[in-house]
Amino acid sequence: MTDQAWPWAAGAATGIGSLPGTDIAEAQRVVLGELPALPHLPELPDRGPGADLIGRSAGLLIELPVELYAARWRVAPRPGKDLRRARDLMERDLDQLAEQAEEYAGPLKIQAAGPFTLAASVELPIGGRMLRDSGAVRDLAGSLAEGLRGHVEAVARRVPRASVLLQLDEPSLPAVLAGRVPTESGFGTYRAVDSEVARAVLRGVIEAAGVPTVVHCCAPDVPLELIRSTGAAGVALDLSLVTDLDPLGETIDAGLGLLAGAAPTTPPAGRAPTSAQVADRVRGLWDRLGFPRRQLAEQVVVTPACGLAGATPAYVRAVLAACRDAGRRLAED
Repeated sequence: MTDQAWPWAAGAATGIGSLPGTDIAEAQRVVLGELPALPHLPELPDRGPGADLIGRSAGLLIELPVELYAARWRVAPRPGKDLRRARDLMERDLDQLAEQAEEYAGPLKIQAAGPFTLAASVELPIGGRMLRDSGAVRDLAGSLAEGLRGHVEAVARRVPRASVLLQLDEPSLPAVLAGRVPTESGFGTYRAVDSEVARAVLRGVIEAAGVPTVVHCCAPDVPLELIRSTGAAGVALDLSLVTDLDPLGETIDAGLGLLAGAAPTTPPAGRAPTSAQVADRVRGLWDRLGFPRRQLAEQVVVTPACGLAGATPAYVRAVLAACRDAGRRLAED
């Protein structure tokens, strides 16, 4: 296990994605400064529609235009101003990344919503989520796969010395598999997606992206067995939601990396945790799982529990620094 090549350096730390504010240049400076071993392309949902996870990711879709309708994203008959805005914001972010990270060499993480979270959020023109139509889900997954491949290439062109790591955000995946996604009326739910279908769809998207991919799910009941059979390089989750250690242990034993969400997204007692507290949390979990300490810093990346869009700028800096220094502590064990 210890001779496995991970797509990050030992002792790395990173963010999950979202940050507060509307200044992308400042957000990228913070990330590049605080997370030098594994920076990520920050998302700023405070900028409005098209900067949110769903709109930003839907902007990557190929030949499947979307628009805002009653504050929700839906499939559109043709590209319009909402889609242009989402794509313009992404283009601005990538241009800024090229400027800020011009000299950066190393792994660089980008994020996008996965196919099932998109299908559970984007509506069909006739009403209802795309999730209701299995053919629409297949079309969406194919469009996303093609869009992600292009997005990865665009990032690689802008930061040519970086190696791209993709994070697929799938917070809705457990609800999709369990048939818990509510219909618009709120009186019913959509039919559960079969796990074999979900496995095949996710595998297709991951293979198309062509780079190491981590599946992130900050919900309870993360389907770890399914994720580890999709070709993913790792899984990202909130450690506070882990109640059963056996599936996580099996996932790590199978050779997947763990992005361990070990620091709260908002200060629990008015201040950020220390790097020692974050490191102890990760170390304690690892020891309970029974794996040798020498694997820990290589296989695990320290992260906040989820996105930080709701945090203050001061807390963001403090918690990212705590994660960074916790990773270094683990590498020194």
